[in-house]
Amino acid sequence: MVTSASYEARAYGVHSAMPMARAVRLCPNATVVPVPWEACARKSREIRDVLQRFTPAVEQASSDEFYVDLTGTEQLYRGEGLAETARRVRAAVAGATSLTVSVGGGTSKLVAKLAASIAKPRAGTAADGVHVVAPGAELEFMRRFALADIPFIGPKFQQRLEKLGLRTVADVLRHERETLIGWLGQREGAWLHERARGIDRAAVEPDREAKSISRDETFPQDLADDDALAARLLGLADRAAGDLRDAGLLARTVTVKLRDADFTTRQASRTLPDPVQSERVVYEVARALLQKLRAARRVPARLLGVAVSQLIRSDAVVQLSLLDAVPDNSLETERDRVISRVIDQVRDKFGPDALGRARGR
Repeated sequence: MVTSASYEARAYGVHSAMPMARAVRLCPNATVVPVPWEACARKSREIRDVLQRFTPAVEQASSDEFYVDLTGTEQLYRGEGLAETARRVRAAVAGATSLTVSVGGGTSKLVAKLAASIAKPRAGTAADGVHVVAPGAELEFMRRFALADIPFIGPKFQQRLEKLGLRTVADVLRHERETLIGWLGQREGAWLHERARGIDRAAVEPDREAKSISRDETFPQDLADDDALAARLLGLADRAAGDLRDAGLLARTVTVKLRDADFTTRQASRTLPDPVQSERVVYEVARALLQKLRAARRVPARLLGVAVSQLIRSDAVVQLSLLDAVPDNSLETERDRVISRVIDQVRDKFGPDALGRARGR
């Protein structure tokens, strides 16, 4: 959350919503409706615009999670308490977007993120949407969490830690740094020692460029039909390619993610010789990857996703093309790019569902 862990740092983690995978695990018989992605993206931009009224240092970690750094704004807000500023942020977001967000504050991104999870109003709790951890209170705050609550401590790492008798932050705090390093090695031992104490030196990065663009869909009912999956894949590839062009980017790698009915998650990727941004190429590559995944394990699917990565700016490609001839065997043609531009123009005028490519055989 902050450029340093100084006591003067004023920073917040803002987020909402439960991951769909967790929701389905908790309620396996739930009916899941499709997500209106365009509306979600629009609301996400609106939230970011509101946060930027309070500080220019806004980092978007996902569509519903933001970090902001308010270091140095004390005089601007005339020394008001962090919780009061956080409530004004929350009220401003609600007024502009009609959405309710939870706001957590602390001296690091880690503490702010965990504080935001505590801030969420729940039945039987006094949480009101804001939770601020005062400077110096980080250690006591961290004691309430399991190690699984800390970002980047995934299932495999959890299993390793459990074998050492480490399941909670309190378990870790009973051991010296040298002991943890002896058990886990220098990098992981030192990392865990700091995280258990709420220490996170990562700075808020307002200008951080996306490393990937992805679209996925959790189905209301598991899908087993290949044609039905291919039709859903076309829509996802179309939206991912559209996001690429909106951002002025091209991608070299296409990845397809498939989550089976038993929650087994699999993925396959292909890196292309030249960067692309047309929905035709993204879909054709993604469809071949989907066929590969389906051939390896043919069971009903719960979730399907498409991601594009190894992103570069389109103006960089233009500069390179002045020096290097475009290969004749490039997957993406000038005709593809023209059609994509036409589709974008029609959608800008008549809406996101006005025009799209038909699925080939």
